[in-house]
Amino acid sequence: MTFREQLQAWRYNLVPDHVIGEILTKRWTDNAIPFLALVIVVASFGSAIPGFFKLYSLQESTRQLGEFSLVVTGLTVVMLGGGIDLAVGSIFALSAFSAVSMVFIFEQPVWLAFAASMATGATFGAINGYLIGFLRLRAFITTLVTFIIGRALYDILVVNFGSKIQMSMASSDTWDFIGDGTILGLSVPVLSALVLAIVTHIALTRSRPGWHVLAVGGSRRSAHNAGIKVRQTVFMTYVFSGLCAAAAGFLIATRLSGAGPGTGHGLEILALTAAVVGGNSLGGGRGSVVKGIMGAIIVMVMTNGLIRLGYGTGTNQMVLGILLAVAVTIDIRWLKNRHKVLNEVYVAPVYLRMGEAPSAVPGSGTPYALNSELSGATHIGLGEVEGPEDVILDRDDHLYCGTRHGEIVRFFAPDYTRSEVFAHIGGFPLGLAFDRDGNLLTCVGAMGLYQIAPDRTVTQLSAETRRSFTSIVDDARLRDPNDLDIAPDGKVYFTDSTKRYDAHEWTLDSIENRATGRLLVFDPSDGSTKTLLDGYRYTNGVTMAHDNKSLFFCESWACRIHRYWLEGPKAGTAECVIRDMPGYPDNINRASDGTYWMAWLGMRTPSFDLSLRHPAMRKRMARRLPQDDWLFPNINTGGVVKFNDKGEILHTMGDLTGLAHPMVTSMREHKGELFIGGILNNRIGRYKIDGADTGWTSNDSYWGASK
Repeated sequence: MTFREQLQAWRYNLVPDHVIGEILTKRWTDNAIPFLALVIVVASFGSAIPGFFKLYSLQESTRQLGEFSLVVTGLTVVMLGGGIDLAVGSIFALSAFSAVSMVFIFEQPVWLAFAASMATGATFGAINGYLIGFLRLRAFITTLVTFIIGRALYDILVVNFGSKIQMSMASSDTWDFIGDGTILGLSVPVLSALVLAIVTHIALTRSRPGWHVLAVGGSRRSAHNAGIKVRQTVFMTYVFSGLCAAAAGFLIATRLSGAGPGTGHGLEILALTAAVVGGNSLGGGRGSVVKGIMGAIIVMVMTNGLIRLGYGTGTNQMVLGILLAVAVTIDIRWLKNRHKVLNEVYVAPVYLRMGEAPSAVPGSGTPYALNSELSGATHIGLGEVEGPEDVILDRDDHLYCGTRHGEIVRFFAPDYTRSEVFAHIGGFPLGLAFDRDGNLLTCVGAMGLYQIAPDRTVTQLSAETRRSFTSIVDDARLRDPNDLDIAPDGKVYFTDSTKRYDAHEWTLDSIENRATGRLLVFDPSDGSTKTLLDGYRYTNGVTMAHDNKSLFFCESWACRIHRYWLEGPKAGTAECVIRDMPGYPDNINRASDGTYWMAWLGMRTPSFDLSLRHPAMRKRMARRLPQDDWLFPNINTGGVVKFNDKGEILHTMGDLTGLAHPMVTSMREHKGELFIGGILNNRIGRYKIDGADTGWTSNDSYWGASK
């Protein structure tokens, strides 16, 4: 390795470029900017204002924050549904007036005052909801009109009845407790805001009505086509917003025991700013209650902090206007360009210098030299199947394979001319294996490990494993489960080829060539899935050794075969038994003579081997060129290789004519014949093996002869 190559290896293998892309894919990154802004705002004003964190100061601030958060929560739901509500300020003020008039003018009990406030909010919310949801008027203009009307009505009421409220002698301990009391050290507004936020969050993320709100906000046309009642959903969001503003109005009425000309003034701008600053999209369908609460804290701390620092109303409004403009700009630009940023940074290739491989050229004299033996294979299901990645036979000699259409097809023995859909999985079935009870197990790309019972009942066995606490990559989900085999105790050993890409994105994984493949085990006794080995370049085929004390698995992009020990002094460790092959290994299965068959899905090329030593070039290629022009592993020519327990290559077969099976991903020996699958093929191959045991089957090898 030259000094330049050593520098490249240090730069691309040690600097974790992929972390940036992984973080940007996480949903919680949308909360990162508002959370950072929240920390900065609280820290800045806390250090600039003496006594900012004192108990009395916090109690007064949190009461206001609780009332404000109720309004913001309601507005957030409206925004998630694709709308906007500028009337929250007037609803807030009218609801406060309704409460104080019931107590101080009509001298009614507190519960009736609360009911009057909520009725006021529900009425105005229903008016907005009907006009916008059912009559389909513009939300901005409609709520602006109701804001003006509501504000005018409030001003008239305050002028005519304000003096009666101020001169009233009515009193209520319950009213005073709600306004000034605490429960477990928390004021009623704070507790109300917390309860509402939790309930609303759960409803949005875990209930059907909440999903409908998000669906309508994302695309009203698509939501309508999906059968969602769009008009009713929009109507209910405005009613909910009105009720939230009314509850906040009732709480401020209890705290101030009055309502003046300034009540609710500018509240709609404050609430809108808070919702947007928190990260809720003005376009709808994207955001959360948590973001709204963070925005509420930011806005409330800033407004109160500026006032306490001596700045006037004009400065406050200017700062909020700038804050709103910046938040809207970030929201629009990030929403539009997020995928572009991910395309730029997610693929992070590493440096790899492949070892010199023995020649596979026909007549080269090496054990890997290809030939055209497989060109003599006959076809099964020609044109009837698409992408039979793996093949397997049952005790009745029937043949099974998966297809890219999400089905497992069964061909009936002995001639395999008749077929049927044995099971519909939904994803792409890859590796296949029969257990002791005749259940067919399969790895399904991007879905997990599945079982199909003899009665065709499909059961998901595993879709995730335990998350690694130190991993930036989300390695809990099975992204590319590939091949599997079953031990005598029923444990299922299978590979997850990559933790960074789904099965259909294998080209990106090959270009990146980062070691993110792993070997897993599923234990049917407790339903757990555990990671046994990690850090391999595209783990693929796996098979139990004949002695059942170890298993073999392949590392495709590194062109290596490893042996993992289950028992004995080496238990829990792996060793490389074949390295630097000229082809990319895929599925591995037992052979009748105590050896093993291995598929080559493609052959190494000097150009791709060279590109692995130039990660910067591969990164530029993935960013700037269309996928059709990418350089990635050749998978058009492959073959079948036989090896023994020592890793010695015994025989190699191929199809140099390119007519029968140029690309091979699996093979299965059964009664003297080799059945061949290929993920890019439209057939299954059937090849007679000279000198093979015509009575040997893999079912008998694993589970004993049938009775």
